[in-house]
Amino acid sequence: MNASLAGMFVLGTGYLLVLFLCAMAVDRGWVPVRIIRHPAVYTLALGVYASAWAIYGSLELASTSGYGYLAYYLGVAGAFLLAPVLLVPIQRMTRTYQLASLSDLFAFRFRSRWVGTLITVISLLAVLPLLALQVQTLGDAIFLMTGAASPALLALAFCMMIALFAMLFGARESRLHDRHDSLLAVIALSSLVKLGAMLALAGIALFGVFNGPADLQGWLDGPGQAYQAGVLQPDPAHWRTLLLLFFAAALLMPHIFHITFAETLSRHTLLQASWALPLFLLLMAIPVPLILWAGQRLGSDQLIGAAYLAFGLSNSPWVQALAFIAGLAAASATMMLIALALSGMILNHVLLVAHPPDARQNLYRWLLWLRRALIAAVILGGWLFYRIVGVHHDLTTLALAAFVGMAQCLPGLLALLYWPGANRKGMVSGLVVGILIWLAGLWVPLLTGLPPLVVIPPGLEILIGEPDWYIVTLVSMAANILVLIVVSLASHTSEGERAAAEACSVDAVIRPQRLPLAAATGEDFKQHLGRALGEDVASREVERALDDLGLSPLDSRPYALRRLRDRLQANLSGLMGPSVAQDIVDRYLPYQQGGGGATEDIHFVESRLEAYRSRLTGLARELDGLRRYHRRTLTRLPVGLCAFGEDGELLMWNDALTALTGIPGESVIGSRRDSLPPPWGELLGRILAEPRSHLYKQPVDLDGAQRYLTLHKAELEASNDELGGKVILIEDHSEMKWLEDELVHAARLASIGQLAAGVAHEIGNPITGISSLAQNLRYDTDDPQLLETADQIQQLTDRVSRIVSSLVGFAHGGRHVTGQAFTPVAMAQVTDDALHLIHLARSGEDVSYANRCDPSLMVEGDAQRLLQVMVNLLSNARDASEPGDQVVIATAAQDNGLLVTVTDEGQGIDERVRDHLFEPFTTTKPPGEGTGLGLPLVYSIVAEHGGRIEIDSPPADQPRGTRISLWLPLNRQQEGERPDEPDPDR
Repeated sequence: MNASLAGMFVLGTGYLLVLFLCAMAVDRGWVPVRIIRHPAVYTLALGVYASAWAIYGSLELASTSGYGYLAYYLGVAGAFLLAPVLLVPIQRMTRTYQLASLSDLFAFRFRSRWVGTLITVISLLAVLPLLALQVQTLGDAIFLMTGAASPALLALAFCMMIALFAMLFGARESRLHDRHDSLLAVIALSSLVKLGAMLALAGIALFGVFNGPADLQGWLDGPGQAYQAGVLQPDPAHWRTLLLLFFAAALLMPHIFHITFAETLSRHTLLQASWALPLFLLLMAIPVPLILWAGQRLGSDQLIGAAYLAFGLSNSPWVQALAFIAGLAAASATMMLIALALSGMILNHVLLVAHPPDARQNLYRWLLWLRRALIAAVILGGWLFYRIVGVHHDLTTLALAAFVGMAQCLPGLLALLYWPGANRKGMVSGLVVGILIWLAGLWVPLLTGLPPLVVIPPGLEILIGEPDWYIVTLVSMAANILVLIVVSLASHTSEGERAAAEACSVDAVIRPQRLPLAAATGEDFKQHLGRALGEDVASREVERALDDLGLSPLDSRPYALRRLRDRLQANLSGLMGPSVAQDIVDRYLPYQQGGGGATEDIHFVESRLEAYRSRLTGLARELDGLRRYHRRTLTRLPVGLCAFGEDGELLMWNDALTALTGIPGESVIGSRRDSLPPPWGELLGRILAEPRSHLYKQPVDLDGAQRYLTLHKAELEASNDELGGKVILIEDHSEMKWLEDELVHAARLASIGQLAAGVAHEIGNPITGISSLAQNLRYDTDDPQLLETADQIQQLTDRVSRIVSSLVGFAHGGRHVTGQAFTPVAMAQVTDDALHLIHLARSGEDVSYANRCDPSLMVEGDAQRLLQVMVNLLSNARDASEPGDQVVIATAAQDNGLLVTVTDEGQGIDERVRDHLFEPFTTTKPPGEGTGLGLPLVYSIVAEHGGRIEIDSPPADQPRGTRISLWLPLNRQQEGERPDEPDPDR
């Protein structure tokens, strides 16, 4: 008793100030994130399990039960060693559905807000003794060091500082959703402090009280044997029951659940902690017997009690300060985390259930201050419980009362994970029975001092004479489990519970229903939720969910909207609890009614299987491998493939279809057919509505060019265990269509060539004879009528000769010349020659021509045949023009070729004729004025030059007229020259 109250206040405040500075350093980014997010920090934070009872209570338990104190450490170590099959499934659920507490988990699984409320009340009742234990150790330590008559006031001051710390760093508006990095770092630092203090106290005991291991062994073999003889080693049944209680504490205690599942970084981090935390607890357990034996040697256990033997190791104030700091580090971290966890549970499952949040602009601030007030209330409640109840009981009694109470939730948790048949009625019935036995046997006697009401069922008379905590634990747990099983088997399980059971079951795969929503886009979500949360909060929550999913607010795909709804519910669950979140989402974001039967969301199931793939084993892994192989086969199929569900929702869009359409599959999966970009919505609708299973070579405009697609449809019949739908294959047959057109055109050219040769042979000679006779007739008579008749005969024979010449020319045009005969040709000169020939005609003098061809640009070709091309094109342009119109001929270098355009200002070409102009005998001129052989001849000549020809009617830059564009290869010497840059050698 060397310290004063002021000195204790300075010591405790100094330690809390160090924690405050640590939290500030993390908040301001002075500590690198890679350190804060390191798995070792998380493991040390899990060391909060070693509360003040690990510092003082373990000594008290070791003094009476010997090595039985190890059950406290081995129980939680066993739970973490089973992390892959026990902790990881819980972590998966809590992360997926934003479940921050045990109440959230039970309310989500059993689909009842009142279940969450019940778990919250039980947790509060069970944790109060543990919270009072932390305060009691502070008060006792202050009393031992100062001898103050009223240490509770200083303990209250420390409690208020701890509450303020928890409110500042554990409850912030910006952290309502997020991991509390600063608080986690502080708890990790507290674990380091208490571990270092305990190891230092062990060193003082071993080398200060004893003179090393040899002296210790000598004492144990001598005087120490008397102390060891007075220790009753725990009965094996008691030992196993203690292991069960501490095993359950690792899963169920609110602060341990919170830090294990709500604050964890990843599955990998949790698995690392599964071996690192037992190592930490082993180091915490080693000093306990050393300190106990040292205290027994000094006789301190008779003076200050076994729990506080560390204070009796030396009269040095530094040693006593070390013992106090160890207890303060353990108690402060435990109190902060218990207050943070319980405040969230009370807020979400008591206050918000009783008074759901309404639309308000400051909803976040309102929730924040409610939580801060609850943090202070929880810690103050722990101090009051200490003052009213705790001072009358030892630490072991308080701890066991807390652990037995929380263990009543263990059957429900195991059923939640491993028994989908468990229902709300069975769980609540079993829990209530177990809690009533616990209250009567341990909690009420703790509160009132009355003798425990322990009822031993018939057939269990063997329990008579056993400790009260042991009897209450066995009877309450047995009754709890029995009632849970019987009531669950005898009562009906709702559809909601079945769906939640699938979501919570370790081996089940979630198969959500594909239902349409009333909201049409993400923006609509903001309007609907605004009525419940206020416009500002609704907008922030929807934007946050959209960012999490990487979706656009205007995305209208039913699949995307369902994922957005699920994400919003999960986020709101983390903010307000799953019960309130589900009520809000179901009310303000409902599914459409009367929309037909729901079908399973296969795409979502596959995405979840993909995320779960690394944890599949055995046959499940083999089946998943087969599924992925078939999925990859369909995805990589070189033919476009898409699939629609029975409700018309798009379920698959493979890579080939993405390449054909330019539409990524992830942007359209889950959308309706009519919401697809044109022309795909109309095209797929046509095949879906078509009674036939095929549509051949449908013309479609893609990227400014016409392509021809063939569609095949397959019907998938639905059955009891198989989904129905429709699968569509889309093949691009454009090249085949173009090849067919070329073949048809070539066949027509061949037939016309044969016809021309026959006509020339059969008609040429008689026409020559008729022409000669008509000329002779003009010389043999002076009769005007005969002369007029002879002139008419001559004109008609000349016309027949021109037709025969066109046929002969067309026949010759079909015979391609080789590139070896090509020479450099200036299209400007060819155009001038063609215009000269055109001007020799007796019509069209009122149409003007503008030759704007660049004389420096040369092409590779045959000058005579290119002249024939230009004459045909200019003649057609002249015939299509009105008096006063202008025909423009221009050239431009393009893609290592020369683009020659002939543009007129006529009426244009009918769309029905335009696509057939290059076919023989197709003409726009009146009967008797055109043969329909000019443009086919032009097409043939351009093709033999390796060029191409296109028609635009009307051109894009004028309201009417026609533009014929020829592309011909440039002369090889000009291919590398840029037309817009002068040649540097000139």
